[in-house]
This record gives sequence, C-alpha cells and structure tokens, in this order.
Amino acid sequence: MQDHAASFEVNRALWNARTRHHVGSKFYDVEGFLNGANSLGAHERELLGDVRGKALLHLQCHFGQDTLSLARMGATATGLDLSDEAIAEARKLADRAGLQAEFVLANVLDPQPAFEDRFDIIFTSYGVLGWLPDLGPWARNIARWLKPGGRLVLVEFHPAVWMFNNEFTAVAWSYFNRERIEEVEQGTYADTAAPIALPSHTWNHSLAETVTALLDAGLRINGLQELDGSPHDCFANTVHGTDGLYRIRGMEGKLPMVFSVVATRN
Repeated sequence: MQDHAASFEVNRALWNARTRHHVGSKFYDVEGFLNGANSLGAHERELLGDVRGKALLHLQCHFGQDTLSLARMGATATGLDLSDEAIAEARKLADRAGLQAEFVLANVLDPQPAFEDRFDIIFTSYGVLGWLPDLGPWARNIARWLKPGGRLVLVEFHPAVWMFNNEFTAVAWSYFNRERIEEVEQGTYADTAAPIALPSHTWNHSLAETVTALLDAGLRINGLQELDGSPHDCFANTVHGTDGLYRIRGMEGKLPMVFSVVATRN
C-alpha cells in the first residue's frame, strides 16, 4: 500500500477536479435524479434485486447518485470514496434530495473496523477496478465487511476494453496487470470539453485476476456474465443500439463491454 500512496494522491486530485464538472453535466443529469430518476441501469437493478431494509455499502461511490438511488429503493445505504470533493457533493445531494445515506471518505483498500460483518450487500460498478493496483486487499475487505451470507454485486467495464487506445483504433496496453498506466487525462468522460488536464495512474485487471481475488478471499461465485454493450456512452466512436446499449463502431457484437460478478460470503 505504501508504494502506491503517491498514485492515490494523483488520482484523488483527478477525481476532485472531475467531480466539480460532473455534478452539473448532462451525463449525470442531477436534475433528472432530483425529479425521481433512478441512476442505476436495468442490469444492476436485476442483479441487486429487492434491497428494501438491506444494509448496503456502495464502494467508490463518486458523488453519491447511485448510493442515493439505492436509498430511494429502500436500502440503508453507505457510500465510500477516495475523493473529498465527491464525498462533500454526495452529502449535499442527499440534502437536496431529502434522502438518508452515510458517506465515508476513505480508500477502499484500507481497513474499516466499523464495517466488519455489517453489510447485507456490497455494490460497486463501472470504472472502479482500474484505480486499484492490487485486488487482493479489495476482495479481503469485501469478505470482512459482508455479513455471513451477504452478497457482492460487481458490475464493471470489461477488461478487454482497457486494452485499446482512447480512439479504439489500436491495442495499446496489456490485458494483464503488468504495468502502472500513466496518462494525462484531457477533459472527462462526462464532459470532453472540461478544462481538465491532469495525470492518472491506473492498472488493468484480467477477468481471471478479479475472480481469483474474490475466491482467494473466501467468497463463493454465484454468477458471472459478460455483455457486448455498455449502458453508458463514455467511450469514443460509439454506436447506440436499439436495445439502448452503446458499442464501439466497427466492433458491434464482437467486443465484450461489461461484465458482472455476484459473489456470496459463506
């Protein structure tokens, strides 16, 4: 963990800058959310099932829109994120929406004694794993924080996507976790014109690495799915399908875009 402290600070600065632009972006549509829209997609809602009365932890929650959607669905929701700006905005959004949720500023890889054996469901989705250098501590925390019989629901962009350059014209990076990827981000996926030019440190994680980390932590894998489309239009050169999902032009039906894992603590 100590070896990666500088990377976490680099990424915190990036996400603080992104948050300032995301809260007012069309991509996140905060006004629609405040008017009752659910920010969770159909795939996530299906995997989560009925969350009413469940103690639910949302990891890497950004500025809390999904966390608060889960609260609106009846969960006792807690969100955790590395970005202090995001957590501050999450608390503001909760107040604006008149919803109850707890928001915790923390690194998902760090111990949280207050979370031990506390949650019925842990949820995390879309663009989360790449910010973690090592999935072992992440998986072990999930196993500790779930109650016996509790479930993890992970919905994430497929690791095959992260092999490509930003334009999806060439393979640029290894599918495997063999290097720290250092880039300077221009703008943001939610607002490509945002005046942001900050470095990011990310790591690719194969599907096997993710599943093995969860198994090694003692979790039981109940389901694994791969989808050829994304509900979010956050990549270049996309085509919007009649099913509402986005695919890379010229790779429609050929490239996995999203995967999901449901796992249970014994």
